[in-house]
Amino acid sequence: MKTTKPFRFKPIWFGFVTVLLLISSGGSSASQSPEIIWQALKRGEALALIRHAYAPGTSDPPGFILRDCSTQRNLSEDGRLQSRKIGDFFRAQGINDALIYSSQWCRCLETASLLGLGPVEELPALNSFYEESARGPEQTAKIRAFLSTLIQQAPVILVTHQVNISALTGVVPSSGEIIIFQKEKNGLGKLLGRFIP
Repeated sequence: MKTTKPFRFKPIWFGFVTVLLLISSGGSSASQSPEIIWQALKRGEALALIRHAYAPGTSDPPGFILRDCSTQRNLSEDGRLQSRKIGDFFRAQGINDALIYSSQWCRCLETASLLGLGPVEELPALNSFYEESARGPEQTAKIRAFLSTLIQQAPVILVTHQVNISALTGVVPSSGEIIIFQKEKNGLGKLLGRFIP
């Protein structure tokens, strides 16, 4: 039986694919080019949310322990490669350093670390509430409170989970998706763009 190799975009198509994703997702207004969006992130006028990279399965095993990665759902090798590619994508936009905040779940911390964009600070407000949905409103309020007091002197990246991003923004992200929002005094403003490196 003949097998076919998965199609891979060549570098020359990379910028085109990114722009196409932005337009098709409705992630930016007509006046917002990718260059403008990334400049806003560099100037601290926007911030990036990233759903952790690919980790096969859903949820975590029963009785998982937060500080014991062996008890959790973790990144696969594809997820680790995806994390490095996300970091490369930021560098390709001229962002070599960032303030990185992460959920305490191992798959988020590993994603954040493999970006290679700077030290990672744990932020419990970014922790998943998938298994305890009743905690959702409180978690979301804590993230908003954190963002409202955040003074940006460098690009800011938040690495978290789908449920957190969806509750905060209404966006349902793919694994490893970068979502850039305008920063406002009370936290997040409008959605500027969505990127899947």
